Amino acid sequence: MPEGDTISKLALFLDQALAGQQIQTLRLHPAFGASAGSARVEHIQAQGKHLYIALDKGRLLRSHLGLYGSWHRYRPGEAWQRPRRQASILLQAPDWDYVCFNAKEAEWLEQGSFRLADQQHRLGQDLISEPFEPSALLQRARELLSPAALMVDVLLDQRLAAGIGNVYKSELLFLGRYAPMTTLGSLSDEALVALYRHAAELLKANLGGGPRRTRFAPDQRGDLWVYGRRDLPCLRCETRIRRAILGAQPRSTYWCERCQPSDSPGPASMRAA
Repeated sequence: MPEGDTISKLALFLDQALAGQQIQTLRLHPAFGASAGSARVEHIQAQGKHLYIALDKGRLLRSHLGLYGSWHRYRPGEAWQRPRRQASILLQAPDWDYVCFNAKEAEWLEQGSFRLADQQHRLGQDLISEPFEPSALLQRARELLSPAALMVDVLLDQRLAAGIGNVYKSELLFLGRYAPMTTLGSLSDEALVALYRHAAELLKANLGGGPRRTRFAPDQRGDLWVYGRRDLPCLRCETRIRRAILGAQPRSTYWCERCQPSDSPGPASMRAA
């Protein structure tokens, strides 16, 4: 699952390559709507995990990669690495073809429209591009979610704050020493704010090149603390890292039972893997 830092870097790259350029065509997969002919790209920007491509005449294309989407760049006539039937968006510039494969969502909007404003209002503050506002975060968290909501779901809820994905979810819980089944109601306002502030710091720290990192020790033992490390020793205490499918919308979660202790077992629906 692409995280907010990935989409921010993608938006910056595409904006630098295409802003102000006249493109030959922008083709959408029929499932997402009509294609556009020749157009001028005004700008490209990200909000959380959403990518917005603004064209002339007030047109705006919003896309979301979901779990399996990705963007590729090819020279005209170069063989694609994936089947053409998987192409959700094809943006043909004079020197390059930019292809988005397997997007979860793509739709046309109008710049300045109520629908666009309403959609963006539903997203929480962008932890990368917007100043962190603790009061806004707390208000959304306490009003929108039940105290019984699991933090594995809360952190992924883009209505609270936009940009956190599945990798950061596991890493943040480990760094905060919270068990996977920790509930929203068990965290104080101060603890919740600290968790999201740390998320913003990590997202911004990963806007450069190289692999994503949440661990910065210069020992070459790993860039991440727990994500993707099932059955490997914890980098803090050597306990075996666990993985399970958790949450209302089940996702993989990685954790260390010793560093993230829990006084009560998880629900029966928890599936270790």
